[in-house]
Amino acid sequence: MIEDCRNKILKISHTMKKEIQKSFSKSLKTAIVLCICLILHSCDKARVFEENKTIPENIWNKDSIMKFDVIITNALVSNNFYINVRNADGFPYSNLYLFIKTTFPSGKIAKDTLNCILADEKGNWLGSGMGDIYDNQIPFKRNVRFPSTGKYVFEIQHGMPINNIPLIMDVGLRIEKVE
Repeated sequence: MIEDCRNKILKISHTMKKEIQKSFSKSLKTAIVLCICLILHSCDKARVFEENKTIPENIWNKDSIMKFDVIITNALVSNNFYINVRNADGFPYSNLYLFIKTTFPSGKIAKDTLNCILADEKGNWLGSGMGDIYDNQIPFKRNVRFPSTGKYVFEIQHGMPINNIPLIMDVGLRIEKVE
């Protein structure tokens, strides 16, 4: 009887030890993943600004304008500007026209049109993809300095000939320092 109790206690303590080790292992794995994410995030020292906005129901209406408020604190460095576009396979066009309006801190406004090529001549999607989703980072402006510090507002609207374009999932703006 004492031997049975001892065996049960040993079995329970062994099970508890395994559970503690498993829990510690999960915590350790979580900590390692978080550290890797922080390291990767901090490695992007060139990034001045990056934000992506989700298109509701993956249908971008012509009246839906993606607005990005960018605070610039250093006007002495040169920057590259990119437009981020995420599209799904089945997007009915090989390109996407965008109208980009920039409002400077002074109130001055600049307007640009950008032709984003999303597929090659054979219909193969460009950009990086996973499954049927493709991420593109299209150069917009290269080696540009902001004329002053302050708040800049970037507004992106699609310029396609139809009101609702399907299968555009996200649109974003990235500004990075030239290195």
